[in-house]
Amino acid sequence: MLQIHNSLTGRKEKFVPLVPGQVRMYLCGDTVYDYCHVGHARSKVAFDIVRRYLGYLGYKVTFVRNITDIDDKIIRRAAENKESVQALTQRFIDAMHEDYDRLAILRPDVEPRATDHIAGIIALTETLIAKDYAYVGTNGDVMYSVARFGPYGRLSGKKLGDLRAGARVEVDEAKRDPLDFVLWKRAKPGEPSWASPWGEGRPGWHIECSAMCHDILGTRFDIHAGGMDLKFPHHENEIAQSCAATDDSFAQVWMHNGFVNVDDEKMSKSLGNFFTIRAVLDSGYVRDPEVLRYFLASSHYRGPINYSLENIDQADAALSRVYGALRGVEPAPNAVTSEATARFRQAMDEDFNTPEAIAVLQSLATEVNRAKSAGEVAKAGELAGELLGLGQVLGMLAQSPDAFLHKSRVVPRVDGDANQGQSVAVARLSDAEIAEWVDKRIAARKARDFKEADRIRDWLVAGGVSLEDSPTGTIWRRQ
Repeated sequence: MLQIHNSLTGRKEKFVPLVPGQVRMYLCGDTVYDYCHVGHARSKVAFDIVRRYLGYLGYKVTFVRNITDIDDKIIRRAAENKESVQALTQRFIDAMHEDYDRLAILRPDVEPRATDHIAGIIALTETLIAKDYAYVGTNGDVMYSVARFGPYGRLSGKKLGDLRAGARVEVDEAKRDPLDFVLWKRAKPGEPSWASPWGEGRPGWHIECSAMCHDILGTRFDIHAGGMDLKFPHHENEIAQSCAATDDSFAQVWMHNGFVNVDDEKMSKSLGNFFTIRAVLDSGYVRDPEVLRYFLASSHYRGPINYSLENIDQADAALSRVYGALRGVEPAPNAVTSEATARFRQAMDEDFNTPEAIAVLQSLATEVNRAKSAGEVAKAGELAGELLGLGQVLGMLAQSPDAFLHKSRVVPRVDGDANQGQSVAVARLSDAEIAEWVDKRIAARKARDFKEADRIRDWLVAGGVSLEDSPTGTIWRRQ
């Protein structure tokens, strides 16, 4: 039975949906003022796999991922670019979709934008004021009174006294308590704004998600997910707002993915180790977007993951090995599941343990290769069908082996490398031309001209094309 680590309780729990056979899930989306980075990809791939596996188990999943299309950063960036907020946000929404599509991240069933839920945000804020959980500050902003909500800090494990002791000493006469946060911000001149009972203004960040959850999924739903950095204060504030307003429990299970490190340092703009998804995918170093997806899935979603060229190399080699096993095999359309499927499900049922699930894929690839070597065509086809089916539960193995393996990579070389000229020459060859050279090598070996066969092999390998000889022929792929 599926068990999920619930951040709210700090332990793994058997997953029982509120409505049998159905799962309602909300994932905090992006604030659209810039291109998405690898940290965004980590979260979206992790919970895309969660969504896919829930569907594989037979649940009808309603998956919601919001867009924050109004906040301080967006307003500042639009002013810097001398463009409208709407033009800026739409441009980066389009870019976000492009990036996530390349990573095989399924589009959400519902993708609400904060600016489309202003009425719900205002209504929720009015309820909180009426129930004395919020107040209008002296500056016109509407504030949430943190001290009024007794369970505050349950999700993050933080205590109000400790938070106050660690708060910066800043004079803000509009707040009754330094921990209070904004629900509705009074508009400044020239800013986008909407009419409200408290004058022209716009929503605070935290209230957006609560309102969108209520409007689409109701006051109680199954799973709320997001990055570890959102646990406090964003998700803590969502709980405070929603539970206070509705007297309901809000999300039953809270899931949080770990951080991305770059060469063992936390990824951040200040350190200059900040990579956008498209910069990584367009660098030429990543053979295919699926390599990045494989890399991101190779660590458990709750733990940190270290982005480095070495780890990308390992992901490329591992995924290439799986595609290599599938090459030259006709997968059985209705493959009989084996003990491997049981191990795959056991891994995924233990809080979506993708590293163990991927190990099952690698084991199946080995079995496919053994069957191929033994000439067991039917068995190889059955195993390949099973391998494909399980891989696609993780959003992988959706392309043909040749399409993947024939893609090239730009591998950094030291200036003056003796093989550089060969590398350039081979890189310019088309797939058909490489295949012709492979055939020439095969012909040379049949003619027992091993010197010529070795020369062709060395020339291709130096140029980034690997060759794998097997009883069924020679398989090549670009490195």
